[in-house]
Amino acid sequence: MLSILAAGSVFFPGLFLLSKQCLKSIPGLRWNEGDAAIVSARLVSSIQAIMASTAGYIISTSCQDIIEDQHWLTSSYILFAVPYFVYDIYAMFLCYWYKLQVKGHEVDNGSKSKAVALRGYLRREFLMILHHVVMVTVCFPISVFWRQGKGDYFQGVMFLAELSTPSVCLGKILIQYKQQHTLLHKVNGAVMLITFFLCRVLLFPYLYYVYGRYASIPFYRVPFTVPWQCNLGAALLMAPQLYWFSLICRGALRLFTGSSSQKFLNQDKHFLFEAL
Repeated sequence: MLSILAAGSVFFPGLFLLSKQCLKSIPGLRWNEGDAAIVSARLVSSIQAIMASTAGYIISTSCQDIIEDQHWLTSSYILFAVPYFVYDIYAMFLCYWYKLQVKGHEVDNGSKSKAVALRGYLRREFLMILHHVVMVTVCFPISVFWRQGKGDYFQGVMFLAELSTPSVCLGKILIQYKQQHTLLHKVNGAVMLITFFLCRVLLFPYLYYVYGRYASIPFYRVPFTVPWQCNLGAALLMAPQLYWFSLICRGALRLFTGSSSQKFLNQDKHFLFEAL
């Protein structure tokens, strides 16, 4: 267990540092520190999402009995991915810090400026930080210990929620470099809208439906049959997904109808692609 946690603790920060160094030194790129750090953070998030989705597909397609069947990759990937959420809190702060410097809000690298930036970061990214903290302090022990080896299929399907993350990260990069007018941005927005809806919004209704079929009970009776902790956990995880999806829908409507104003873009471009 400790060796897998250690591997994840080295892999994700190491990949971030390696990517940042490459972007700064490769001839023809030579990006500055801020741009390299921001793009590297998006790259690491995308790679983690691809790994999680791959693991989820392998697990979910390998479990015939959705309750009893187990797959070694389930607990192993959970342990490997936990350090990512800790690392990503710091990576998001770095992105926020460099964005402030680009905007000219913070020109001093002293401790006072960083303290001000930290307060702004905690206030603006509160929901995402809370999501990451809950993943480490609540979802991790529940998934590894409380389940007692039951329901690997459900855990695998939940990994598939990460399928929407690469398009979210690409959208952030396109916005960062003011490419909202491009066809790529519109295509990526459509992909993000579809994958987010299928993999995150419909996630728990699908899991309830699958369990209803397994237990031979109607869909509407499933919430009254499963333990209350499952209903509470599903509600808490579902709430931010619905909020983020509403922002994505609002941004997509403006994007595809062509009615977005510059004021709207400046106001919503940050929130639109924070669904992670």
